[in-house]
Amino acid sequence: MSRPNLTTTLATRLVDLLRRSGFEEGAHVTEQWVADELDVSRTPVRKAMLFLAEVGILTREPNRGFFLARSAAALSRTDLDKGADVEQDAYFRIADDYVGGRFSGPFTAADVSRAYQLAPRQAERVLARMESEDLVRRRTGGRGWEFQHAFSTVEAHAQSYRFRMIIEPNALLEPDFTVDAGLFAQHRAQQEALLRGDILLLPRAELFQVNASFHEMLVGCSGNQFLLDAVRRQNRLRRLIEYRLQLDRSRLAGQAREHLRLLDLAEGGNIEEASAFLRNHLDKVRIIKTGS
Repeated sequence: MSRPNLTTTLATRLVDLLRRSGFEEGAHVTEQWVADELDVSRTPVRKAMLFLAEVGILTREPNRGFFLARSAAALSRTDLDKGADVEQDAYFRIADDYVGGRFSGPFTAADVSRAYQLAPRQAERVLARMESEDLVRRRTGGRGWEFQHAFSTVEAHAQSYRFRMIIEPNALLEPDFTVDAGLFAQHRAQQEALLRGDILLLPRAELFQVNASFHEMLVGCSGNQFLLDAVRRQNRLRRLIEYRLQLDRSRLAGQAREHLRLLDLAEGGNIEEASAFLRNHLDKVRIIKTGS
């Protein structure tokens, strides 16, 4: 299973440093300054800066170094994954504990309040959000809560990808598949925004939604409601484990570029090639995330 790596962890810290720096767009950002400020060596700093250049937060000029591609004020949406928001932090801690097998069986809002240091109203809001996302449900009779069935093991997650490899590529081959120009333009803009920095700037939940809605859009263009319902159910079931895996964002730039390639192929009428490309895309992600 994927784990956060040093490059993305350091890149996230660097984005926060840049946000607090007050620098204007075009400011020179040196490796030595970053290394001194973050108290790390220059080798990992350089890797982190190259990653920020890949996702559009920095630009790299030969023989000159790195420069800020936008003002520090424009980096205000950074998600540090450290829980600056108490309820958001509790939400992901609950998800991590469930996926890690540390949270099981029925529970009450009071249990959540005590375990995650929340006020009663905060605990209720967190549970209401999880209920709206089909992650938890009220027990019969309204006494307490329980988790819905969700993918919480590597093997189940791998099986979900194998299922998607059957459904999604074949959806593109349905006789009624039609490119929706408006939806394609909307999702192209979202994927391009990821490559301009949103990979590091968006919260985990929004990153998941951008990815999930992209795949739902493609399948929805098939005109087959049964296939779309199957993909939507998969997205609901895998939400928790996906939130956990998205701590490592280094792979997301490549996935965004592949999504753009899929749009190009479908819009160009190369549907069979797009179908094969989508299957390989899902298989590649499955191996990265599950190792199987």
